[in-house]
Amino acid sequence: MDRRLVDGQGRAIRYLRVSVTDRCDLRCRYCMAEEMTFLPRSELLALEEIALIAERFVARGVTKIRLTGGEPLVRRDALDLVRRLGRSVGHGLNELTLTTNGTRLADHAQALADAGVRRINVSLDSRDPALFRHITRHGDVAQVLNGIAAARDAGLRVKINMVALKGLNDSEIPAMLDWAACEGMDLTLIETMPLGMINEDRADRFVPLTAVLDDLRARFDLAPDSHDSGGPARYWRVGGSATRLGLISPLTGNFCATCNRVRLTTDGKLYSCLGHDDHVDLRAAIREGGLAAVDAAIDAALGAKPARHDFDVSQGASPAVARHMSVTGG
Repeated sequence: MDRRLVDGQGRAIRYLRVSVTDRCDLRCRYCMAEEMTFLPRSELLALEEIALIAERFVARGVTKIRLTGGEPLVRRDALDLVRRLGRSVGHGLNELTLTTNGTRLADHAQALADAGVRRINVSLDSRDPALFRHITRHGDVAQVLNGIAAARDAGLRVKINMVALKGLNDSEIPAMLDWAACEGMDLTLIETMPLGMINEDRADRFVPLTAVLDDLRARFDLAPDSHDSGGPARYWRVGGSATRLGLISPLTGNFCATCNRVRLTTDGKLYSCLGHDDHVDLRAAIREGGLAAVDAAIDAALGAKPARHDFDVSQGASPAVARHMSVTGG
């Protein structure tokens, strides 16, 4: 049996998030600066390298892989990677899934379903066209809604991810939950995280999800749900519907004690914690020493995995790390 993945805190690692590209066709204000510098393509892992590394993680006990970005569907060979990894579903891998901004879903939803994806997360912070355009700096919400419809037509289960932003979309949260419940989709709310320099102070936009939950409980019949998606969210069942409300609250409800995740960037860096810069270079490992070197580097990363992040969104605080969310995978 291959060596199981256990970190220095005794936490079993079962979840690998892979950023297939740091590029995105949107510029969401809480995620990116308006003018971004992206990695040159020459520095990216080749599809074959991503696949080999991911398959090695599966052989060592990872049961869930999420493909992210940036926007994963802007990478031209992303679907080839989905098809290859999809062959591992049922053979060590329980789930292959994807987080997307939805702009390209209309073109690719059926191919994702055919490759073995059964569930996707769509980032959607507002259904109001003007507000969506403001948050994303130029996006068209109709394009995303059409992509969601195509995904559902293809048989994919859709969960909406919404970053709560004070003074922007926080007043829209109840309507978003109501819409998700009417449409039979789940909704997960996310606290903004201090990753990378952006064009505003995140403290001005931070909404504690403890307060959001109190407000939603006054409006909806919410009951705690023991559902475990393999990620960090805590869930509530929305009465009268099949919808689950998830909360990802790294600041007001720290979940580090049960962290089961590591993240592979598009240039081959393996981060054991979203909020720390410690990493190992799997691109160098696989090119210089093959899978044996990859194994050794993974072991080193897990041994150094910190107990928790050090996020701080107080006024004037610097980002926890210099890299943007799009680099490590959202």
